[in-house]
Amino acid sequence: MIRSPRRFLLATALAALVSSAFTWPAGAQEVLDGIAAVVNKEVVTFSQVRELVGQKEKTARETLRGEELVKAIKELRLQAVNDLIDRQIILDEFIKVGGKIPDYVVEERIQTIVREEFGGDRNAFLRTLAAQGYSIDRFRKVELDKIIVQAMRGQATKGNVIVPAGKVQEYYQKNLAEYTTEEEIKLRMLVLKKGDDDASESQMRVMQEIREKIVGGAPFEDLARMYSEDPTQEQGGDWGWINRKTLNEDLTRAAFKLKPGEVSKITTLGGNLYLLYCEARKPGVVTPLKDVQADIERRLVQLERQKAQEEWLSKLRKKAYIKVY
Repeated sequence: MIRSPRRFLLATALAALVSSAFTWPAGAQEVLDGIAAVVNKEVVTFSQVRELVGQKEKTARETLRGEELVKAIKELRLQAVNDLIDRQIILDEFIKVGGKIPDYVVEERIQTIVREEFGGDRNAFLRTLAAQGYSIDRFRKVELDKIIVQAMRGQATKGNVIVPAGKVQEYYQKNLAEYTTEEEIKLRMLVLKKGDDDASESQMRVMQEIREKIVGGAPFEDLARMYSEDPTQEQGGDWGWINRKTLNEDLTRAAFKLKPGEVSKITTLGGNLYLLYCEARKPGVVTPLKDVQADIERRLVQLERQKAQEEWLSKLRKKAYIKVY
């Protein structure tokens, strides 16, 4: 028996059905229901592609322009065609092996949707379908196909996947940065900005005097409030905790040389003068392998199953007749 999912969002259930929110480009109507591909004896139409990527294309048109938009839409449509081809060859394989899905499995899926998304009101569900131009029979067919594809994909990756300890260790070492908290320092900064020209000698003398006062024990934050031209002036030059990605390379190098309570030498950058002060440091910490081993094993199992699915689909594609237009 194939069990229906315990949670099935309506947005997912109807995603392939919604096309009203999407407008095709001018001139595309005449090919809207043309042939995008042929898979064995079945046809993949442009209307199917539209249903699959309509909302994604709408989002792309709202956020992208020019060549970037053209490229994004091309990739979306190509991916949709490939997904529809994969779906069809899986459905064909299901028929070939004599697969059967009892009617009650699909009805359970629909009942779950009605219960969780419509508060048990089946009439409201049917009205929603009708508003999208779909009959219950067509919706049932869409859900049946989804169940078949899900079941066949699961069948292709059934069985236990054993992850060797060496693979876990290799993945851990290769992705060590993911399991390491970065070294950080609590930083204050005092900046004297250049005028029309580079920092003048008078600016340099002022900065030198400021540094001498700090070295002599004057609170860095007080002098930053008095002299700094950085946006953090009112906060005493407080940048909070930073890592090595916060500042540019030159300032980062100067900042991370400092010990807690130490002020940097005067740094000149782009004509501006900088003093950096380290209040505290937190070393980077590597999470031990034993604490993340279970997570890594799950990831590797998933990768192996994805690989198995890809190999299975590749074999099905080689046996199928596929023509993309």
